[in-house]
Amino acid sequence: MTPLKNKPRKGSRVRRAVVAGAVALTLSAGGATAWALDRFVVQHVEISDVSAYQASQAGTSQSTTAATTTDSSATAVTTDTSYVSDSSNISISTVTTGSGDSTVTYYVANVVLDDATTLQSAFANNSFGENITETTSTIAEANNAVFAINGDYYGFRDTGIVIRNGVVFRDDGARQGLAFYRDGTVRVYDETATTAEQLLADGVWNTLSFGPSLLDNGEVAGGVEDVEVDTNFGNHSIQGEQPRTAVGITDENHLVFVVVDGRSPGYSSGVTMTGLAEIMQGLGATTAYNLDGGGSSTMYFNGELVNNPLGENKERGTSDILYIAR
Repeated sequence: MTPLKNKPRKGSRVRRAVVAGAVALTLSAGGATAWALDRFVVQHVEISDVSAYQASQAGTSQSTTAATTTDSSATAVTTDTSYVSDSSNISISTVTTGSGDSTVTYYVANVVLDDATTLQSAFANNSFGENITETTSTIAEANNAVFAINGDYYGFRDTGIVIRNGVVFRDDGARQGLAFYRDGTVRVYDETATTAEQLLADGVWNTLSFGPSLLDNGEVAGGVEDVEVDTNFGNHSIQGEQPRTAVGITDENHLVFVVVDGRSPGYSSGVTMTGLAEIMQGLGATTAYNLDGGGSSTMYFNGELVNNPLGENKERGTSDILYIAR
């Protein structure tokens, strides 16, 4: 008979199993944490000097645009809510609806351009890649912008077609995108049915990859409340009443930008996707598109933050903006 003292006790086996399980869980959690940090926090810079890269890819087009902007800014007339130059006419208005906890406050920028390429894009830290962020105001100031809104937060994902200022940065179609053409037209398109090079050949100047499309020929698009932009880990739902950013077109070279504040009862509760579509429809847009929202929703004008993100007057970092230079 084996002496009792040499037999492993049941409690010991249980304790060893628990310890082993805890170690395995810790290692597993550590791996998951490392993955999440790498995927959503650690910067992955693909192009460290976007301005130089764009200039090398676009030839003289960049310097031509800069010269035009400088000339027009010399004769521009600016007020607290408007900017008129030879190349652009911008007017900002504030709209408040409802009352109490149902109050909604949003900001509208009507923008008429002489040339569609006056609307430009810029990346955080003048770099392209994942998880590179700065506030909309910081990016705007670095690019001498008189007006700016947050973009599509391209850096949160590694898919989508990214064309900015006539230069291709990513060609991996995944969702419904928005294309700004050099002739002033704006169209929603299926990224998976084309390529970046084809879009360039067709005259596309900028693309956005977020969505969904809000209006179809002036009518609220079907199924806007059911669209999932991403299935990425950590991506919160875009449904319900939320802060929102949208861009639409009412006529050739006549754009309308809207930022809706939210999550701040008594000031602004936010709107649903359908509510955002109806706002754009009421402004006369025929095509409209949802951009990144939540704490990223930001409108900047003439050196100041126009809206009040999350009721805290504090911007969240984003990866890109659309802007108009002085």
